[in-house]
Amino acid sequence: MSARRVVLTTVADTQALGLALGRLLAPGDLVVLTGGLGAGKTTLTQGLGEGLGVRGPVTSPTFVIARVHPSLVGGPPLVHVDAYRLGGALELDDLDLDADVASSVTVVEWGHGLAEDLSEDRLEVVLDVDTASEVRTATVTGVGGRWATAAAGDALATLGGTP
Repeated sequence: MSARRVVLTTVADTQALGLALGRLLAPGDLVVLTGGLGAGKTTLTQGLGEGLGVRGPVTSPTFVIARVHPSLVGGPPLVHVDAYRLGGALELDDLDLDADVASSVTVVEWGHGLAEDLSEDRLEVVLDVDTASEVRTATVTGVGGRWATAAAGDALATLGGTP
């Protein structure tokens, strides 16, 4: 397991982290985003979509639960899910995301405790915000064999921050 901790002082920093993540991701990758309301989950996903080169705009799928953004550059589509309104793992399973996981990059906001069974390999991104300063901290942790290699650790190091 490899992890990076990145301080994000502006919205642009959060989008830039997403952009850098998007450039690291490949078909079959799962990203589980955790953080409170306003922590920057959708902002990070907007940058991620830009890094993947998908059709946008990437907006919060809170009311539609899931959106698919096709690639404009021949890469994988982005499946963007908001699990906030889901009652549990069974409702997430009803979305049949596992059918898309192998060929897409799947991002699940509010996915902690629900989405881990979609893939043994995933990136867990926890966004914390200091409400007084509005400074965010992202902790990006690679889980599973895909993220356990030295090459994956080197790739995550390109995100900046500290181990």
